[in-house]
Amino acid sequence: MPGLSMQSDDAKGDDFFSSLFRTIQQPRTQVETEEERLRRLRRERLAKIEAGEVRRANRVSEDKFAYALIFALQFMPLLGNGRLESLVYFYGVAVTTVYLGGRQETIEQAERVSKDNALFAPVFASASIGGLYLLLKNGIDITALYAVVVTLFGAISISDIGVPVLRNLIPGVDFANEEVPLPKAIVQKFKLDEADALPLDGLITLGLGLLCTAVYWSPLVMEQKFIASNILAWSLGMASLGAISLGSFQTGAILLGGLFFYDAFWVFGSDVMMTVATKVEAPVKFIFPADTVRDYNFSVLGLGDLVIPGLFVRLMAKADEALNPENFSYFNTAVLAYAFGLGACFTANAIFQNGQPALIYLDPSLVGSALACASANGQVAQLWDFQEEMDGEQE
Repeated sequence: MPGLSMQSDDAKGDDFFSSLFRTIQQPRTQVETEEERLRRLRRERLAKIEAGEVRRANRVSEDKFAYALIFALQFMPLLGNGRLESLVYFYGVAVTTVYLGGRQETIEQAERVSKDNALFAPVFASASIGGLYLLLKNGIDITALYAVVVTLFGAISISDIGVPVLRNLIPGVDFANEEVPLPKAIVQKFKLDEADALPLDGLITLGLGLLCTAVYWSPLVMEQKFIASNILAWSLGMASLGAISLGSFQTGAILLGGLFFYDAFWVFGSDVMMTVATKVEAPVKFIFPADTVRDYNFSVLGLGDLVIPGLFVRLMAKADEALNPENFSYFNTAVLAYAFGLGACFTANAIFQNGQPALIYLDPSLVGSALACASANGQVAQLWDFQEEMDGEQE
């Protein structure tokens, strides 16, 4: 028995030393340095961006005729500046932009609007427009500074929105691998990686954005450069629709309901809205040269009349994806409701011959049609409680 015990102990010792030898022989796991970790994260980030750009380019390809229509409409004022031409221009640009904004693909998670923000949005908007009005009435004109900031954001928006469009215009170029190396002086000054480079498509579209900004600030009169102003405004609108999310149906209903009263009060109850719209010259509105001489030689459609309803239309596109309606698409219904509401606004403008608050026509049309569509689909409760899903980073 003692012999057997000794043999067992020897066997255990052999197993121990064999295991230890194998462990020593195995290659040690390479510890990732901080520099390597940053490079890996950078590669993953670039891969995510490129995958997003591919999705965006594919979506633009699907909607190429709508984008072509937007481009063609920019030259409508060159064909004539009568009332009919202005109505065709505004109606076509607004409805098409809301449609495209609702369908566009994005790379980054949109900033979500909370219910509290939606509830107090009319208060903040009133404070902003009232402050601008008071400054103008007291001879303090900050429109130049405001326009500088807006046009810079417009140039960046053109750079962003233009990338998937450019990839469809020049399909033979592999923009995914086309980069422009950074100058060595910049690399050394900011201690960048030697492999850092700028994407060619982003540089081209940024150049176009800066060109539009330069034209806007050129000494030409606005009647000669309104196209540049409208392109900047359109890009800002599209970028806003991709960067902001209402998050839930209830948030959207609260926002549109509050801004309904905001728009009605400042247009019908005072001259604040019209004064700011005509005195503050910046690409935050679509303008069309008027055929008659007046104090302000343009017809105007504010960018908010696209972006605010457009956010709700985009939310309805998300509702389609989540709720899978059987009978009617929430997105298609919302686009038609926007077209109907805008048409009602233009009709009222023609009848009463004065500026109309577009949101008092658009907001009830959108919310009411969405609930009617949900009723037809048997999903009223689901739509009312609908919340857009968030990714892990947003949560």
